[in-house]
Amino acid sequence: MKSEFDLVIVGGGMVGASLVRALVGCGLSVALVEAWPLDSEVQPSYDDRAIALAQGTRVILESIGVWERLAGDAEPIRRIHVSDRGQFGFARLDCRDHDLEALGYVATGHALGQALLRGVGDLPGVTLLCPARLDSFELDDQAARLTLSLDEGERRISARLLVAADGARSMVRAALGIEAREWGYGQSAIISNLTSGAPAPGVAYERFTDAGPMAMLPLSGARYALVWTVADTEVEEVMALDEPQFLARVQERFGNRLGRFQRAGRRSSYPLKLLLAREQVRPRLALIGNAAHAVHPITGQGFNLGIRDVAVLAEVLGDARAAGADIGALETLRAYADWRQRDQQGVALMTDGLVRLFTNPLPPVRLARNLGLLALDLAPPLKQLLSRQFMGLNGRLPRLARGVGLE
Repeated sequence: MKSEFDLVIVGGGMVGASLVRALVGCGLSVALVEAWPLDSEVQPSYDDRAIALAQGTRVILESIGVWERLAGDAEPIRRIHVSDRGQFGFARLDCRDHDLEALGYVATGHALGQALLRGVGDLPGVTLLCPARLDSFELDDQAARLTLSLDEGERRISARLLVAADGARSMVRAALGIEAREWGYGQSAIISNLTSGAPAPGVAYERFTDAGPMAMLPLSGARYALVWTVADTEVEEVMALDEPQFLARVQERFGNRLGRFQRAGRRSSYPLKLLLAREQVRPRLALIGNAAHAVHPITGQGFNLGIRDVAVLAEVLGDARAAGADIGALETLRAYADWRQRDQQGVALMTDGLVRLFTNPLPPVRLARNLGLLALDLAPPLKQLLSRQFMGLNGRLPRLARGVGLE
């Protein structure tokens, strides 16, 4: 059994699996370590939660050969309607203003998992270690050395680079004592898929309320994915409501733009926080995705931010390998961290600022934000700039985000 690799990726969720596919053809040997069996019914990253995919994310997924498999299950977002509940402010974004077929798309984690994971263990240069638990690891000047537990027993492997894609509660980050700036919002997101009485195909809604934002993202079959932000103190009560009570509460908060909601799927909830790791690289180590950053789901930036990490890291590693450089050297990895810093910090500040702005009850703040929404709606250049930011098309784009392969 092979025990030495160019890099080991710990975490086979959406970001880790995307990196595997992005690196195919770069001439690097890759081991993917995942604790859960690759069955999207049990893997937490691949449940029925809706995932917002920006236009820039579609380009990356096309570049790594995933979009063709996913397209049939991805509902386009052609327009976005933003409003402040009970107030006069609103703004509208439309894909036609950018000569695009969509501003973004919505797919379930289940569908995305199927597209990413099908045949991943058969890719050239890829070794799949799953289910496998990371028991311990150490980094030295030459390699990252890992001890794993598999069904057949203990296994030791090494690599020139360890990539941690193991989520916001990263075991790798914690074991290395890497600090993270982290604070909770005192809020949780309640997730469900709803059947609408008057669907508006291709329209996504972001509705700000005094308790936090409520998003409705279009899904197939006249369904909408609900992402409802509530105070932590209300989560238990809302989760305990029966279906008619839950639908009535959602209706009261959202309004009647989509008619009467008729059915609700399984509900889940998770606490909301902002997390930014103070270090994203060390010699032989890189953090990507939620292991490096986690943001509020407002504007749906989470996975989009993570897959841009993937596109940049894959390009940096591919170029280093082609130049004969050490892919685990700090100099190589700093190129990745420096490239990603502005985007990560910008999205974190934007999402955090929007949450604070739209939950502030002070009348002058409320008036200012509603005037700001109207100004945005009436200012095409500003609207275009903001739309491109949400679509992941601003700034220095890696080759995969421009539709250019790495081979």
